[in-house]
Amino acid sequence: SEMCIRDSREAMDRLCDREKNIVRLRFFEGKTQTEVAEEICISQAQVSRLEKNAIKSLRRYLEDK
Repeated sequence: SEMCIRDSREAMDRLCDREKNIVRLRFFEGKTQTEVAEEICISQAQVSRLEKNAIKSLRRYLEDK
């Protein structure tokens, strides 16, 4: 629904730019963590950690809606 889309956008807007970029590359462009790491010049472990934190933030925001 429109409300769900709006809430998802609001949740994404709350992420820092790096987290937004990782979520976009991973889930909208379908890249692996290793591909993302190479593209943004950080380690795969950092991508994994940032992705985990971003998903946790998104989930927490959306559960509170």
